[in-house]
Amino acid sequence: MRTAITGGTVVTAIETVLADVLIEGEIVVGVVHPDSEMTRTFAEGADRVIDAQGKFVVPGGIDAHTHLQATGQIAPVLETFETGTVASAFGGTTTIIDFAFMSGDERLPDGYERHRENAAGECAVDYGFHIMVANVDEQSPKEMDLLVREGVTSFKMFMAYPGRVYSDDGQILRMMQQAAENGSLIQMHAENGIAIDVLREQAAERGDIEPLFHGVTRTPILEAEAVHRAIALSEVAGSPLYIVHLSSSNALEEVVAARDRGLNVFAETCPQYLFLDLSDLDRPDFEGSKFVCSPPLRPQEHQDHLWRGLRTNDLQVVATDHCPFCWEQREIGRNDFRSIPNGLPTLEHRMELMFQGAVAEGRLSLNRWVDMCSRAPAKMFGLYPRKGTIAPGSDADIVVFDPNSPHTLSVETHHMNVDYSCYEGMRMTGQVEKVLLRGKVVVDGTEYLGTKGDGQYLPRDICSNLL
Repeated sequence: MRTAITGGTVVTAIETVLADVLIEGEIVVGVVHPDSEMTRTFAEGADRVIDAQGKFVVPGGIDAHTHLQATGQIAPVLETFETGTVASAFGGTTTIIDFAFMSGDERLPDGYERHRENAAGECAVDYGFHIMVANVDEQSPKEMDLLVREGVTSFKMFMAYPGRVYSDDGQILRMMQQAAENGSLIQMHAENGIAIDVLREQAAERGDIEPLFHGVTRTPILEAEAVHRAIALSEVAGSPLYIVHLSSSNALEEVVAARDRGLNVFAETCPQYLFLDLSDLDRPDFEGSKFVCSPPLRPQEHQDHLWRGLRTNDLQVVATDHCPFCWEQREIGRNDFRSIPNGLPTLEHRMELMFQGAVAEGRLSLNRWVDMCSRAPAKMFGLYPRKGTIAPGSDADIVVFDPNSPHTLSVETHHMNVDYSCYEGMRMTGQVEKVLLRGKVVVDGTEYLGTKGDGQYLPRDICSNLL
């Protein structure tokens, strides 16, 4: 199959240029001057010519933080690998990296194998896995080495959730030391879970049981403290560190200070922390429960600091932490905020939200939009340059994006398997028009043209985004 995308403006993380993109099978074979002889010759024998006049042609997005078909919380995630990745495709994200979790007495390789079996033949986009680490013992570092050889090169640990997936400082240090040896990357959910549990219990004892108190008890100070401690442990171990879903200016200050000292410390934030805030948790009639996630939404003044962090590259990646629960599942916690399942639905909207906030509203450049949504996660998680750019030899994961196509986000039009939208009624300036996955058109406007199992599993190399 030969495809030519003509007349568009090709935008990568490093350049913006009028060019035609030539695709042979699944691979980009040329990015050439419009109306060049090469394009004319190629187009004459092409099976498909896509007119991208007036549109941006950008690399497919990479969402490096999703939780599909997950259990282990108060309620199961009903978003399956099939529904979640179809929604991902509609949103212009052509690769996800999902979190494989350990269940019960499973070992790290067991959780990986089970999760991979669940995803096989189901995904509409390409996919890889991180490993969520719990119950660290003397075997865990050896299991980490085994998984790195299998192409799983990132491991998430938790300073939160005592009694569930929490690791103490000694366990974290041991795994970081092993990561320093095998080249993998430790990802950290950085909140002081032990102190937070005290505040949550005290709030419940006072009768403060509404969703707002989920946010109030998970204070930014305890996020910052945990980030500081994680950085100290990684410095001792000599390993890089990646903070997931950073939500507050307090925590960002710790990352900035570490990077200013030359440490390999990285962080992602999520659209919810840039577009939603603590007041959403205080919506009446239990509506605030729809906005419960961890770390929680912060007061609005934190948003400017996070946008600045993206501008200065102290925040490298925007991922979603997509972990949706339906209204009926939220109802479990109506009488106690501690029982509300944690997680928001954002996977489908990430690319458009970030275009709106970054480009349409003038905060960041087009190239930075592509970088934080595509190239940076590709480099961070060992997929670059196969993914994350449009260049000869790269996979033809391509989005034709119309920057002048106003529309409104709504549960009525999204494809995620959840019965509400956190972004209901929000107006977007630009819209995903066409999506190619390895050269195949899988989305054309409102039509899904892909088939179940189009996505391929991606073994990954080690992080290539070090300072």
